[in-house]
Amino acid sequence: MAGPDKDFWEERFSTGNTPWDRGASSPQLGAWLASGVLKPCRILVPGCGSGYEVVELALAGFEVTGLDYSDRAIARAHENLKNAVVNATLAQADALEWQPDRPFDAVYEQTCLCALYPDHWQRYAEQLHRWIAPGGRLFALFVQMQREGAAQGYVQGPPYHCDINAMRALLPEPLWSWPKPPYARVTHPAGLEELAVVLARR
Repeated sequence: MAGPDKDFWEERFSTGNTPWDRGASSPQLGAWLASGVLKPCRILVPGCGSGYEVVELALAGFEVTGLDYSDRAIARAHENLKNAVVNATLAQADALEWQPDRPFDAVYEQTCLCALYPDHWQRYAEQLHRWIAPGGRLFALFVQMQREGAAQGYVQGPPYHCDINAMRALLPEPLWSWPKPPYARVTHPAGLEELAVVLARR
């Protein structure tokens, strides 16, 4: 497929070349939990990487499934769960192919979409709609990382810039209900920002 393949991600995790890794869960997840907008439910974390969010959600009483393409990432997530003495389901699979046995109440989307080459975004959006039960919600952090080459038409990443207009076209009404902006901006140690948006699946 176009863009990063499984070997790319295995090499990144094996060498520790993971600049997106905060070493902890996103502060936005903590904010959503503290505000009560995200309450214990059955939730999926695609592109879970080292599993920090999987651990935090499991500790908060959620029924969590973490999904990642990389065997090494899943091994890290498993180790972090073990160290935290909590349980969650971990699946090593391609997010574009994987299907659960039943839909989830919510999906926490932070690192999967921006890691996929944009040619695959439409397929991933279809997956999100299948994964979430009607009335469920998508807790999304859309990476804002406009690169210099974009002015000449280059597609550069990962992470790939998730322009909010593109996101609205990708996850359109009436399939999804969008809240009104402005959206919270979350800073990241890697020098990028994310827009935090909660969408309802119709």
